[in-house]
Amino acid sequence: MKNAFFKGHGLGNDYIALNPKDLDFKLTPKTIRAICDRHWGVGSDGILALTASRKADFGLRIYNPDGSEAEKSGNGLRIFGCYLFATKITKRRSFSVETKGGLVHIDLEVDRRGQVVGATVDMGRATFQPRALPCTIRAPELILQPIKAVGQSLRFTGVSVGNPHCVVFKDKGGKWTREDLLRMGPELENHSIFPKRTNVQLAVPTGPKSLYILIWERGAGETQASGSSSCAAASAGVRLGLIKSPVTVKAPGGTLLITVDAQYNLTMKGPVAEVYQGQLHPAFLTPAK
Repeated sequence: MKNAFFKGHGLGNDYIALNPKDLDFKLTPKTIRAICDRHWGVGSDGILALTASRKADFGLRIYNPDGSEAEKSGNGLRIFGCYLFATKITKRRSFSVETKGGLVHIDLEVDRRGQVVGATVDMGRATFQPRALPCTIRAPELILQPIKAVGQSLRFTGVSVGNPHCVVFKDKGGKWTREDLLRMGPELENHSIFPKRTNVQLAVPTGPKSLYILIWERGAGETQASGSSSCAAASAGVRLGLIKSPVTVKAPGGTLLITVDAQYNLTMKGPVAEVYQGQLHPAFLTPAK
C-alpha cells in the first residue's frame, strides 16, 4: 500500500513506523514535522524508518518530531519490533537491528492471538565518558558533575547508551515535579556543555531496586516514558550506588525493567502495543513536500 504507516506505543511513548520505499515523497525535516504534528498530522513522538543493513537483520533510522535524527530509542525499538512482526516483514520473534547508536537484539513476546505484547531489548553498554555523549567537561567520567540551570546549582551524571543523557537525582524521599521538568528540561537539553544537545531525566530512588523518573527528550520535549532514558537512569543509579540491578524504572507512562550487569551492559524489558495501520492521504502530503 502506497504511503502506508504503522503506529504503536510503548507506555504512551508513541512512534510511527514505515518503510521509506513505500512512500512517494522523501523523509525530510519538513515532512517529518508535518507527519508528527498532533494537530495537523498523524501525531507521534517520532518516526521509525526501516532501512537495509549489512551488519544486522534490519536497519533503523529514528527521527525526532522536530525533524532531527536520534541514535537510539528503547521504546522505539520495541515498537519497531512490533511493526516488523505485525506487518509480516518478518515471522521471526528474535532478530538484530542496526541503529546509529549501535547494534541491538530484540526478542518479542507474542500472545495466543499472535499479537506482540512486549519485547526484551539488548540495549548495549552504558558509558559515562564525556566524549561518548559528547560533553565538553574534562573528566574521566561524568559522575556528579556541577551544572547550572534556571538559576540553580545542580549535579548531573552523564550517560551514553548510544544516545546522550543527563541524569539529575534527588535524594531518596525527595520529589521532582512536572513544573521542575518543564523549567529545567529545555535548558539542560540545550546547555552549552552538550554540543549535540542531550536527553534529560529527573530521577528519584524509591527503593533498593527502583527509581521514578520524569523525562525530557532531545527534539521531542516532555514524554511519558522512554526506554533509553530508563536505561540511562538505571545505570547512573547503579554507578552511584543508589540502587542495585535489576531496576524497576517507573515513569508517568508506566514501568520498565532494566538489568545492568557488572560491565554496564543493559537489557530492557517492557510492553508494546499496536495502535493502528493506515495510509497518508495525498491531499495531506502535497503541502508537506
